[in-house]
Amino acid sequence: MDKIFSGVQPTGNLHIGNYLGAIKNFVELQNNGKARCFYCVVDLHAITVWQDPINLKKEIMETAAVFLAAGIDPKKSIIFNQSKVLFHSELAWILNCICRIGWLNRMTQFKEKAGKNREKVSVGLYNYPVLMAADILAYKSNYVPVGEDQKQHLELARDIAQKFNYDYSVNFFPEIKPLIFGKATRVMSLRNGNSKMSKSDISDYSRINLTDSADLIYNKIKKAKTDSNEIMGIEALDENGNIKSEILYSRPEAVNLLNIYSALADIEIKETLQNFQGKEFRYLKDSISEILVEVIVPLGNKIKDMLEDKTYILDILNDGAEKARGDAEKNLKEIKEIIGFI
Repeated sequence: MDKIFSGVQPTGNLHIGNYLGAIKNFVELQNNGKARCFYCVVDLHAITVWQDPINLKKEIMETAAVFLAAGIDPKKSIIFNQSKVLFHSELAWILNCICRIGWLNRMTQFKEKAGKNREKVSVGLYNYPVLMAADILAYKSNYVPVGEDQKQHLELARDIAQKFNYDYSVNFFPEIKPLIFGKATRVMSLRNGNSKMSKSDISDYSRINLTDSADLIYNKIKKAKTDSNEIMGIEALDENGNIKSEILYSRPEAVNLLNIYSALADIEIKETLQNFQGKEFRYLKDSISEILVEVIVPLGNKIKDMLEDKTYILDILNDGAEKARGDAEKNLKEIKEIIGFI
């Protein structure tokens, strides 16, 4: 049976980028019934930068609540937080000894996050992709739903798995394949179409949080950055039905809003362009706001209701961790035998 692993960091309010690009897809994969799904709150990854302990506990609970409110079913999927399954950390050390420095030096996301302070960031931030590989390989997962920004990390995990198999002349780890799907694999900031929508952005008006009220959603979308031109038509598409690169470059905010509407309405970008071609952006913004209020506000209410019963959430996480430990322990035992530990 196929195995799917994916995780979300508990580092601040989750937003529509997290929902459209990841969590909504988690639910669809779960309901497919064709794979064993592991959905993890990756709290070990969160501490690659310092976290306030009290706030971290709160955000772990909130992320789990989002999973449950969005429709991830603990009877169908394994829901847990990473730090409860020690095999992730143990396997990460083993994979550190397989991974090569040159491979990590090529990771562009580290360069972006470290910036000019490369010598001052934590080793954990540098080593983050190896722990991600351990997350996946602890369960011998062969499919991983990821965003475009994580694709390079997934390729590294695949390289590590292949090198382990080669070094020890085994066929232990399966081939890892990315699942990049949906109409919003990369939702951008409402204030800057060249920057990904982020939980850490200083401006709350750069994102739609999953717990935002209807009034706040209308206000944020109303103030979302656009340009002074009318909405383009299907001439903006290339022969593959994708927005042309020159349009992406010259009108990033316009493209972002069109993509968000397409994802929320579950239609192709071509249909969105046909619907709004030649219109002012206020018409598109009104439509986005209406769908967001229809979809996000009920979800936000469910999240708040979930957080009223923290014992229920903790029980789900503990039960999920016990199930995850069963799979990971079996695999790690075999890995140790392959390596030659006694």
